[in-house]
Amino acid sequence: MSEHDTDQLALVPADVVSAPGRGRSATSRTAARAGSPALAGHLPVAKVVIDTGLAHLDRPFEYSVAAVDEGAAVPGVRVRVRFAGRDHDGFVVARTATSEHPGALTPLRRVVSDEVVLTPHILRVCRHVADYYAGSLADMLRLAVPPRHAAAEKAAAEAVGPSAAPEGDKARNSAWSAYPAGRALLTRLEGGQSPAAALLALPAQPPSRDWPLALAQAAAATRRSGRGSVLVVPDHRDLDRVSAALDALLGPGQHARLSADQGPSARYSSWLSVLRGQHDIVVGTRAAAYAPMTSPGLFALWDDGDDVLRELRSPYPHIREVLRLRAADAQAALLTAGFVRSAPVAAWVSAGHMRSVHSTTATVRHEMPRVAVAGEGHEGAHDAAAATARLPSLAWRAISVGVKTGPVLIQVPRRGNILGLSCGRCRHRIECGACHGPTTSADEVTEPTCQWCGKPVPVAPCPQCGSSERRGAVRGEQRTAYEIGRAFPGVKVHTAKAGQLLPRVNAEPSIVVATPGAEPVAEGGYTATVLLDGWALLDRAGLDSSIEALRRWSAAAALTRSGAAGG
Repeated sequence: MSEHDTDQLALVPADVVSAPGRGRSATSRTAARAGSPALAGHLPVAKVVIDTGLAHLDRPFEYSVAAVDEGAAVPGVRVRVRFAGRDHDGFVVARTATSEHPGALTPLRRVVSDEVVLTPHILRVCRHVADYYAGSLADMLRLAVPPRHAAAEKAAAEAVGPSAAPEGDKARNSAWSAYPAGRALLTRLEGGQSPAAALLALPAQPPSRDWPLALAQAAAATRRSGRGSVLVVPDHRDLDRVSAALDALLGPGQHARLSADQGPSARYSSWLSVLRGQHDIVVGTRAAAYAPMTSPGLFALWDDGDDVLRELRSPYPHIREVLRLRAADAQAALLTAGFVRSAPVAAWVSAGHMRSVHSTTATVRHEMPRVAVAGEGHEGAHDAAAATARLPSLAWRAISVGVKTGPVLIQVPRRGNILGLSCGRCRHRIECGACHGPTTSADEVTEPTCQWCGKPVPVAPCPQCGSSERRGAVRGEQRTAYEIGRAFPGVKVHTAKAGQLLPRVNAEPSIVVATPGAEPVAEGGYTATVLLDGWALLDRAGLDSSIEALRRWSAAAALTRSGAAGG
């Protein structure tokens, strides 16, 4: 292809070739193609990436372009092609004057839409990510470009983007004032530079200094340089918080939201608004990582250690790597933030690829809650069972005192009732007689069932000691909430877990029992946080169990009031 480089139409920015209404409609082109099979007079060969899951087909294929499609089949548009006896979707990635194949070429079946949905930047990044994870380009394009929604595409063509609104001066840099390098970072972003920084966020901050506003102010500083920002968060609760901070700082309608829980029409409309330059700030979950920003200047990611940021579809990329590759390709800034750092980000900081942004030691000690470990120090002398009891006296006192003035958080590592029954005398594990799976039960009296095959596990003497007594090895959030409710009568008890989340908790006295990652934000912060069954998180399968346990504990502790405020 080198001798034809001068005659090749490569991918060009969407705003150059994606004018709405350009050329004839798809219906008129189809009718014209049926009566006129003539080839395009200029660059009659199209290179197409076909949407197929076969790894050995991970390369562009050549098709001829009909004369009626000459102006529509530009690089970046969706097309339908014939391949192996079936019609497939694909993207045109280039137009050339001649083909590498010596024989006749199959013509394009049709151009699906005139919209240039695959930009050069997204194509390069998808190729880099596919190579990095040993995947195919077609799999990455399926993740990066959402399915077409014709009605949304038509409505988006008539929409006009919001005019830029001035941000409030009262909160211009407030969230970064506690970090010595924070103002320098914003200055570099505002000046059009592209720093790479890792923020260690302070816990228990008011909304005027919390991390959602810090991301919003970083995006606002990038906007002042004439560039756009992509902000990615793990779940919809974080998305709502960052979106609210952007609305408070820049005004409503100044940013686009992208998340998987949007409907096909809403998601595609938001995606098109970014593609057409109607929004220069986008915030969302995994889906936002591939937002087609026309002039990106900042890629920011909150809590990159959260496992929901790893894509569950081939080639299983992590959003942290996607944003890193996007920032390198676009020469944009990269910002990671969290209460703790993941191992990859810590390695980047140690190697000098990213600069650390953090508060002073004195500030951290003042803002963090007071930490007490059951069974250590004088507690071991006062309470002999503190190290082995599920709810030692220290935790009991913390809940009793904290619930008098506000909400208390109890984090449990498992969901459900009683999991993993064991012998009440010798602690030998009780297993299913059919498949040897773990057991579960509503209490120690109810007949348990197997967690794997669902069969009942009848009462039988322990094979080790002969006892028929049973005890729960692990208690889930439902059983814990039941026991806490009986222990603290008259106190409202909430539960939160995956699929049953609480958006917020008000400042009135209550107890929240939540699994890791499902802890709701409390107004004014929790008065106390109790981390139960910490050994269960440390026993989590994987080489990073200790790192993940620290991240989950830190996320819960960050929702607690500072030690100076009694947390």
